[in-house]
Amino acid sequence: MKLASKIIATVFGIGYFPIAPGTLTSLIVVFLYKLFLHRLSWPLYLLLFFLLFFVGVVASSKCESESNKKDPGNIVIDEVVGQFLVLFQMGEEWLPLLLSFFLFRLFDIVKPIPIRKVENFPSGWGIMMDDLLAAIYAGVIINLYIILK
Repeated sequence: MKLASKIIATVFGIGYFPIAPGTLTSLIVVFLYKLFLHRLSWPLYLLLFFLLFFVGVVASSKCESESNKKDPGNIVIDEVVGQFLVLFQMGEEWLPLLLSFFLFRLFDIVKPIPIRKVENFPSGWGIMMDDLLAAIYAGVIINLYIILK
C-alpha cells in the first residue's frame, strides 16, 4: 500500500521533478485535457474528478504521515485535481486553457483567504482542499472572462 500511495500521490513520480513539480503537473493536466479529456461527457468527467479527489485524500494522507512533513512538495495529486476542476467544461481553445493554468497556479501559490486556512485541515484533506479552493477561485474568474468576452 505504501508504494501505491506514493505512486498516486506523486502522480507516477512527477512530484520528484526537481523544479516546480506542482506547476509541471498542472501543465501536463492541461495538455491531457486538450488532447482528450475535453471529449469526456460531463458525468464521466465529474465521476473521474471525485474519484481522483478521494483517492488523492487517502494517498496524500499516507505519504504525508510516512514523510513526517506537512504537505510535502512531492505530493502533486492535489494539483491534478485542482487543475482538473478548473478545466471542467472549458472547451478546447488554447487561450482559456492557458488562462486557467496561470490563474490556478497563481491562487495555489498566493493562497488568498480562506485557502491558507483550509491547509490546516487534517492530513490529506488539507493537502487536497487548498487546491480545490484555488481551483474554484480560478474557475470563477475564467468563466467570467468567457461570459464577458
